[in-house]
Amino acid sequence: MTVQHVGPTFAPVLAAIHGAAFPLEGWGVGAFQVQLEMHSVLGLLDDRGGLVLLRVTADEAEILTIGVVPSMRRQGIARALLEESLTRARILGVRALFLEVGVRNHPARALYEGMGFREVGRRRRYYANGEDALILCVRLSPAE
Repeated sequence: MTVQHVGPTFAPVLAAIHGAAFPLEGWGVGAFQVQLEMHSVLGLLDDRGGLVLLRVTADEAEILTIGVVPSMRRQGIARALLEESLTRARILGVRALFLEVGVRNHPARALYEGMGFREVGRRRRYYANGEDALILCVRLSPAE
C-alpha cells in the first residue's frame, strides 16, 4: 500500500481517478492543477486508485475530495488515505478536520464515523442530484 504526497504534475492522474470515482461530478485536470498549485492544499495519491485533497487553513483543515476507483473500493484505500490525511494534519497543527458526505452514502459515512468524525451540520440539496450533504468533523490532538 503506497500513499504519497503529489503535486501539480500529477493532476492528470488525479483527474482520471476522480472521474472514475465520480462519473457525474468528476473534476478536470485544470481543477486539480489549480488546487495543487496552492500552498495550502495537500494532494495524496494511493497508486492503487485513490486520492484525497486536503486544504489547511491555520488550525483547521477540510477534505476537498476523496475518492477511490470503483473496482478498488472496499480494499482499505480510503481508510489509508484518511489515516495519512489525519497524520499530516496533526503534524501541521490542525485541531479540526472537516468533510462533506452525501446523506445517502452509507459506506463512506460508516468509514468516517468509525474514524471519529461526527456530524456538525447539513447542507440542504447540496449535490447536483438534490441530495443533502452532511458536514462531519473530527477533533485532533497535536502530533507528539
